Amino acid sequence: MPTDKPDAPNPPSKPGGGTIEEVDVKVRPKSVTPRRYKVVFHNDDYTTMEFVVIALMQFFHKSESEATYIMLTVHKKGSGVAGVFPRDVAETKVQKVTEFARDHGMPLLVTAEPESE
Repeated sequence: MPTDKPDAPNPPSKPGGGTIEEVDVKVRPKSVTPRRYKVVFHNDDYTTMEFVVIALMQFFHKSESEATYIMLTVHKKGSGVAGVFPRDVAETKVQKVTEFARDHGMPLLVTAEPESE
């Protein structure tokens, strides 16, 4: 018996039977890795080398040989990186080392700088 409606198209089929369905895909923004910060010790003419080694061992958990190497880099090149951390950790370490230095009469300058990409 003929109908007045034209035949509806069949949905395309996929291999193995069944039909392909259209799906809305949500675009999610890609997560961004938080920027990391270097904690940098800067050379000065007053802070003793021994004090820098002690600070590196106490606040950055460096061995005596690692701390000595970083201290010599600071002395020879003007600055040296003690470690790389998330921003809040780096800023806290800078604050604690600076406070420790001031408590011991040392003008040591320690900064947190964004790591270059």
